[in-house]
Amino acid sequence: MKVLTKNSNELVILAMKSDSIHKGDYLLIEDNYLNKKMIAQIYDEEYLSSQSLVEDIVRDEIITSLSTESLHDPLNIAKMSNMIRDARIFLTKMRGSIDGNGKISADIRWIPSRVNSSLRRLTSIELSGYLGRDGLLPIKMGCTRGDKESFEIYAEDLDGKLNILTGKKESGKSHLTKILISNLIQYGAFVIVFDLNDEYGGISKNCDGSPSSLEKRVKILRSDSGLNFSLKYCGKAAISNMLRNALETPNASMREFFRIWDWLENRNNLKMEAFGKAVNTWNANELVRDALVSRFHVMQASHLFLENDYGGFRFEDIFSNQNDGSAIVISMGKMIPIVRRMVVELILNKLVDLLENDIIPPIFLFAEEAHMYIRETYWEDIITRMRHFGIYPTFITNQPDAIGDGIYRQADNIFLFNFTNDSDLEKISKVSLADSDTVKSLVKTLPHRSCLIIGKVVSDLPIVLEVAPLDTIALGETKKFFKIQELKF
Repeated sequence: MKVLTKNSNELVILAMKSDSIHKGDYLLIEDNYLNKKMIAQIYDEEYLSSQSLVEDIVRDEIITSLSTESLHDPLNIAKMSNMIRDARIFLTKMRGSIDGNGKISADIRWIPSRVNSSLRRLTSIELSGYLGRDGLLPIKMGCTRGDKESFEIYAEDLDGKLNILTGKKESGKSHLTKILISNLIQYGAFVIVFDLNDEYGGISKNCDGSPSSLEKRVKILRSDSGLNFSLKYCGKAAISNMLRNALETPNASMREFFRIWDWLENRNNLKMEAFGKAVNTWNANELVRDALVSRFHVMQASHLFLENDYGGFRFEDIFSNQNDGSAIVISMGKMIPIVRRMVVELILNKLVDLLENDIIPPIFLFAEEAHMYIRETYWEDIITRMRHFGIYPTFITNQPDAIGDGIYRQADNIFLFNFTNDSDLEKISKVSLADSDTVKSLVKTLPHRSCLIIGKVVSDLPIVLEVAPLDTIALGETKKFFKIQELKF
């Protein structure tokens, strides 16, 4: 391989067909004259092409198709000609240079020599060494595409961070999410999952159906089984925000709600029955009262609230300060959209309340199919002040345009799976942590269960990775009518 040209922060590299290099791989360029080293990443490849070379290929193809004689070639010129025709050029981005301490620096002000430079593929182990990547809690993600070397990130790099996993459907987003969740639990973290496809319960079972090591640390909650709260436990802030943001209660009705709540609280009677009676008989404008009555009926039909002011689910009973991690999976697959929004609003507000009062430790929050319920009204504060709250969200979605630019710009890590839609790629490339050329070229050609990782977990150098298989049951697979093994003709 040889350096051909440079344009801004790009290097064009000449390579032969025999050079076993792939898109996404890193190259180490050693300038023997300057005694310097540069690291560049391949983001695209093309044929070495010129008008004369194309004309030669066409001419030879015509001669071959018309001639029936085999040409005598004692100097093996045809082989050399074929090598030239198969020559490639790699389009690369300069990612940095190696300083005197053997670490990567951002200095790319110099140009490597065309004549005195040697180029080779950089292994993932070498790259990690240059980056100084280390940690105490490794998460095995899979292997790199080029050298098939095992690749790890560290749980510490997810702590206190905002993460986004996005890609088209069936590209492997949920698969990777389950790997992250399983490892976080094993390392003692506390996790909440908004599960729209009822698939994350599978992490409690091994592939053969036997209980996994996480079985006793995964609790699945459904609206008809365990996901019930008392009004008293939820508190006025959570209920009022649910009414305002999820049920879109008018401001005039909200003012009456606060009066009703305070009245019931003073009488120590925060029960659903008492709340319903108060709403129906409250001395207020008819339209205001009707708005509250309709919202009360929605709350009652949701089965999220107990009749009594005691009992029900309590997050602090699960998330203690012990070292044993655990996960709460909120099963939302059978919920109607309005109840889904109510659940998300209630849980977020209650978690913030518990965290601000140091009742529970920090939480890793995974929002599966986030585009189905994410709303700026209640996520904005979480994103902006998450480090202060102790909620570290991860959004999983196949609709990147459903997530606002403000969230992307605050993201610490992005895991990108395959996208072929140009509008999706354009959206991601504008707000991602890497340059648009790298994102558009690499993501568009990613195979199934391969992803491009960008952010703190990879020290801000984009890495292409083949995701490891799961050790647990992979629920959530697409149901199909036709099963080939069962067809008989």
